Amino acid sequence: MTTASSRAGIPCEDTGGAPAIALRGVVKRFGGLTAVDGLDLEVPTGICLGLLGPNGAGKSTTMRLLTAQALADEGTIDVLGHPIPRESKRARAQMGVVPQQDNMDEELTARENLEVFAHLYRVPRAGRRAAVDDALALAHLTGRQHTRVDDLSGGMRRRLLIARGLVHRPRLVLLDEPTVGLDPQIRAELWGLIDALRAAGTTVLMSTHYIEEAERLADECALMSQGRIAARGTPAKLIEEYAGTWAVEHYGPPARLAEVEELVRAAGLPARPTGTSVSVLRAESMTESLADALGPGGVRRPANLEDVFVVLTGEQVE
Repeated sequence: MTTASSRAGIPCEDTGGAPAIALRGVVKRFGGLTAVDGLDLEVPTGICLGLLGPNGAGKSTTMRLLTAQALADEGTIDVLGHPIPRESKRARAQMGVVPQQDNMDEELTARENLEVFAHLYRVPRAGRRAAVDDALALAHLTGRQHTRVDDLSGGMRRRLLIARGLVHRPRLVLLDEPTVGLDPQIRAELWGLIDALRAAGTTVLMSTHYIEEAERLADECALMSQGRIAARGTPAKLIEEYAGTWAVEHYGPPARLAEVEELVRAAGLPARPTGTSVSVLRAESMTESLADALGPGGVRRPANLEDVFVVLTGEQVE
């Protein structure tokens, strides 16, 4: 079956079951700061893995290690079967990298930016025009291909940034905070583009601190904190395992919230304080006696991935 994404030139390759990415015992220090601390992470071929965590968790450093922009102090890294950094040029030729910061050449048109990268990635001359056309079509920018980058909207520029990372038809795509700083409408546009990659079977590693982004786009999520993986699984499995089905939020002054948290933890249930409320997780397991002790006024909602992250790490994510 041919999808819109495969028509646009996104590959769906079988690499024989070997992981697209494998990090084992990886450590990266910057002076006295350990940004990545004994990281073990494998990304199977053909999935979208969301690397989720707050700023400073080590996500961007991990991305830089995969592209050899930073070198590990300890451990081993393999990307598409190539050891990094020894064979980083071979790996980079087969991967697309979409950085967090927009670094497009503003004096060039959308098409010219893609042509430059098609040349840099040694797309054969005979197929270069088609590769650029496919990338423009995927990003819904065919009608703006002759517009200079500085005249494009923020959403168009970010779509072009992703298209640039795909112009050489990579087997693996690294997305570092692909929608950071964008308004919700533009973010939703880009979700559609990323989901096209995911649906076509391209391997995607996407770092993000947006919970909803990870829940919507990732086949699996790896929750990262202080340079390590705190937990990994499908979003649904992580929620079920660590937060349950339902949460009940209680609001009130600090003394009241402290009382709620103490009662909940004494009953053996996880609780998530936010500063303005305390969420009782696994609320479906709450006993009548605990419900009576907490009193009325709680707001019931489905448990979510942010609950999981806070329970495991004590950190807040956006």
